[in-house]
Amino acid sequence: MIERHAPEAASLIDFGCGTGRDMALLSQRYSCVGVDLQPTMVEHARLVRPALDVRLGDMRTVRLQERADVGVCLGNSLAYVHDNDGVSQVFDTFAAHVRPGGLLVLCSPVWPVLREETMRTEIVLPEGVAQIAVTYAWDLRTQINTMHRVWSLPSGIEVEDEIHRRVLFPLELERYASLAGFDVVAMEDETGGELVGSSACTVARRTR
Repeated sequence: MIERHAPEAASLIDFGCGTGRDMALLSQRYSCVGVDLQPTMVEHARLVRPALDVRLGDMRTVRLQERADVGVCLGNSLAYVHDNDGVSQVFDTFAAHVRPGGLLVLCSPVWPVLREETMRTEIVLPEGVAQIAVTYAWDLRTQINTMHRVWSLPSGIEVEDEIHRRVLFPLELERYASLAGFDVVAMEDETGGELVGSSACTVARRTR
């Protein structure tokens, strides 16, 4: 998407970069800086990918005092900001770091996962196979999609966790982008086609 809409881009900031997995690929083409809120993520990124420039920061408030040709926010990072004020702050951060004419690329949920049945999957771990039971819940008032997981570990222990993601519908995304000075130029399914799934990849250009 970057190559299609900004083939001349040379610099990039990755907001919510986590362990730097995506950034490691992007850095093969662009000069990259990554930002993440979680110290353990930043520490791990620096340990396993020491060549990357990964910094600790909250994407609602961080100011790096630099601008890039492209800002990206991948891996559902935006969905972990649940309140409207926080989402507005994040888009202000994007505007503060993407140069005029530059691109913003977002991957985020635009529709909840609605499944009544329990999904079951497994993950192979060094000590054996873990079984995972996954259920979803949807709160329309808050637009929070909750994924609840029960992990049955090879040791016989059961562990539960939950992931809460804010769904921003397509017109909401467009509105937040517009208020921050971006024009949406593309919104596609993760496969590159029209929106049919629960997640979208959005490209917006900074116009002011």
